[in-house]
Amino acid sequence: MLQAICGLMEGSDSVSESFLLVCDDLPYTVVLTDSGPRAIEIVKLLHRKTGLSLWHYKLLISELPTSILKDVPEEVATVMVAELRALGASAHAEGSQ
Repeated sequence: MLQAICGLMEGSDSVSESFLLVCDDLPYTVVLTDSGPRAIEIVKLLHRKTGLSLWHYKLLISELPTSILKDVPEEVATVMVAELRALGASAHAEGSQ
């Protein structure tokens, strides 16, 4: 519900400071842009972290760039990006709006 309120108020010119502080923590999306030389390791990492099927991630990796995680806290997104990069992949986190 808070996300819906934040979405409605973002376009308003009279948003109060206190409201901005409540909505300041936007959800993040992790975007994989290149799987690098170790695509199988990337798929295994994503399977371990999310529990989704290996087949699902194999299909996602074949259509890069792709969103791997959506609407997660900044800390979760940052950790996932670091782990993907450690395996040689190119990834970034972007704030959802």
